Amino acid sequence: MKRSTDHIRTTHTGSLPRPAALMAAMRAQAAGEAYDVAAYERTLAAHVDDTVRRQVEAGIDVVNDGECSKPSFFQYVGERLGGLAARKPTGNLALGPMDLDGRDAKMFPDYYQSIAERSPFTGVIRVPARVCTGPITYVGHRQVERDVANLKRAMAAAGADEGFLPSCSPIPMIGNEHYANDEEFALAYGEAMRVEYQAILDAGLVLQIDDPRMVSMWDSMRDESLESYRKWMAGRVALLNHALRGLPTDRIRYHTCYGVNFGPRTSDLQLADVIDVLFTINAGAYSFEAANARHEHEWRVPQRIKVPDGKILIPGGVTHSHATVEHPEAVADRIELWARAAGRENVIFGNDCGFQSTAGNTEIPTTVAWAKLRSLGEGARIASKRLWN
Repeated sequence: MKRSTDHIRTTHTGSLPRPAALMAAMRAQAAGEAYDVAAYERTLAAHVDDTVRRQVEAGIDVVNDGECSKPSFFQYVGERLGGLAARKPTGNLALGPMDLDGRDAKMFPDYYQSIAERSPFTGVIRVPARVCTGPITYVGHRQVERDVANLKRAMAAAGADEGFLPSCSPIPMIGNEHYANDEEFALAYGEAMRVEYQAILDAGLVLQIDDPRMVSMWDSMRDESLESYRKWMAGRVALLNHALRGLPTDRIRYHTCYGVNFGPRTSDLQLADVIDVLFTINAGAYSFEAANARHEHEWRVPQRIKVPDGKILIPGGVTHSHATVEHPEAVADRIELWARAAGRENVIFGNDCGFQSTAGNTEIPTTVAWAKLRSLGEGARIASKRLWN
């Protein structure tokens, strides 16, 4: 990964709002219905071209395809791994990734009830739950080759100098009805995902491992102490590192976050509680929330906990957790604080989490997402003048 040697480099977390032209085909895919595959592939390629061009115009250095081909990580895993079977969904799926029994919901039940009644996830693409019913294998070779080709073509056309593709964590989020125990299941799952990781790296792109559950599960695991939760995290790190063994850490970035809702978020862990555990993951860069009001103060953490040699921090300079578009001067202030605390060559700036982690989520509309990325790009330009003058 390129470092911020003459200016603050910028990136984002991965997902951007998908255009309406793709949504109908995506819904058909998820439902197992017929659709015009050739037309879908043409529209997808054109949209990747457009989204990469717009990122470059917004001032984003390290671009991706906006996760255009992935309605959600659940759908994408179902396409790319063999040995899985669909299960009929149960319960209310319109709430999105919010735990109504979590720590935050227990403290603010009226807020979460209002979200349940007016959910921004009502229109998301519904995906049947998957369960492992046979040996896990990687079957997504065609899809990952297409995603790589689309991104590299778009980067060349737009003049982007570095690109990344997000890939799902090697730790399963689905049920197991085949393997003898959870460890055997997790190791097999990780070996299958490793095929995709290798394909992305072999293509000369940066690999991003998406693993929000590493810190977001704290909200749901209400009976855990911080000590026991850190032990649980260490177990996940062991599985991550096994799947990433031998891969070039300087081309791997790791993303985690506290969730994708607009909630009060007082239950969030603090970066200082977990950053030492995160640094043990075999990655060269770490993407995390830093722009929302529960984490904006955490620029002080690198003053107390040294960034290990060779590592890069990717704090959020703009957030997905509210629709207000940050002023570029405010973004520049955040960047300057982090750069002076951690070292300007040790930071790249992104956004806290994806702007549309599940296609159809309306919390951050398209125009707002792009305005936030423009503020990030402009804020980085302002901060760079301060830091290199």
